[in-house]
Order: sequence, then structure tokens, then C-alpha cells
Amino acid sequence: MQELLAKQLVPNKFWIVQNHGRKVGTLQKNKDGFILVTQQDKIHFENVDKVYDAFGKDFFEATVTKKIKDSKVLEVYNFPTSTSAFNPLFDVQNNLPLYSKSKKSKSLYCAGYYTIKFAKGWVKSFCPKLITLQRYEYKGPFKTELEMRQVLSNVSKTA
Repeated sequence: MQELLAKQLVPNKFWIVQNHGRKVGTLQKNKDGFILVTQQDKIHFENVDKVYDAFGKDFFEATVTKKIKDSKVLEVYNFPTSTSAFNPLFDVQNNLPLYSKSKKSKSLYCAGYYTIKFAKGWVKSFCPKLITLQRYEYKGPFKTELEMRQVLSNVSKTA
């Protein structure tokens, strides 16, 4: 018996479709409805009700359950963070959402996803220290890992 669940990657736009935890395809929402892409097929659904008809009312439930568990919002100026943020501020000159990890901390971290160019090449980073971005070339911040991966793919090709 197949038990398909959609795991949300980009809110209300992009999901990974899994069968018992294994990726079997992707689901994307666009202006024409939903498109399910698997290795074998590309299926169009006119609306969310058609998706429910095909896969059941619990198809998106995994995403909803996770959001209830993770109800604590971890972000600074709409960019995700790895921990609770203290002393949030926005560096307007460098366009960076900054925060510290505790009230007494002197280290500043940058909220969001980044690509950073070290000697070995471009690497991905989530919430790096501000000093790292001051020392190395970088691109970001990005609100999602998907956006960051696209940029990383482009800079890796040109490097």
C-alpha cells in the first residue's frame, strides 16, 4: 500500500512527495493548478481538491503536523535563524539581518542562507557569523535553502 505524503519545501508553492519517507516526486503549485512530477509521469491537477481526490485528505498533513510542533518562530526580519534571536538589528549598508544567540553575547550572526567563497570554492552556509561574511566574498541573504542552492549552482559553474 502506498502512503504518499507531501513535505513542504517552499510554503504553498513546492513540496517533496514521499512514499514511506522515500522521495518519489515533486509537487509544484502554479497559476494553472498543481503539477506532480515523478520519474514516470507529469500529472496536472486543476486545483487542490483534485489533489485531495487523488491522494486523500491527509496528503498535506505531514506539513501541518510539523508546523504545530515548531510553533516557535525563529526568524529575524523575515529571514530564518537556527536559534532564538536576541538583539535583532538590520545592517542597512550591507543589507544583513543580524542577531546574537544570547543577551550577553558579543558575537553577531547573520540570519538566512548564504553562499560563501573560501579558498576551496563556494560553500553553503546557514546563519554564519558576521565576521565570516566580512572576511570572505559571499552572496545572500536568502530566505530559503532552495534559493541559496540555485545561486550556489550558478556560482559553482562559473568558478
